[in-house]
Amino acid sequence: MSEPVGKQPATSFTILLSDDDHGVRRSIQLMLRARGYTVRSYTSGRALLADPRSLRADCLVVDYHMPDVDGLNLLKRLQAKGWDGSAILISAYWNPTLEARAREAGFGDVIAKPAIARALLEAVAGYSRKAGKRCA
Repeated sequence: MSEPVGKQPATSFTILLSDDDHGVRRSIQLMLRARGYTVRSYTSGRALLADPRSLRADCLVVDYHMPDVDGLNLLKRLQAKGWDGSAILISAYWNPTLEARAREAGFGDVIAKPAIARALLEAVAGYSRKAGKRCA
């Protein structure tokens, strides 16, 4: 069956999520999926960078402090591969200096853990509206 004239196929907003804390990563993943977003979840920054599908994602949600590559360097390396989506840094180590560094690196939002649910949902929704995409 073909699409009605003038209608574009729906495209979902895809989020890359990387946090080394299993509980935090799983909670965020479930929260975002419950809102209809497509979420690709990674246990490490290296795993995310190794996935060629990551370059087609719309948004990155990444923890600052991870054992293999910190969130700032992860964004830098992803951008070096040609990725140009929106980026959100989450961190239990938030401070004004980190926020300034993150914004300089290209993060549009920096959200302090542990109370991130509402702030994260609002940030992701804003980026998906701006991209003209909707939930899956």
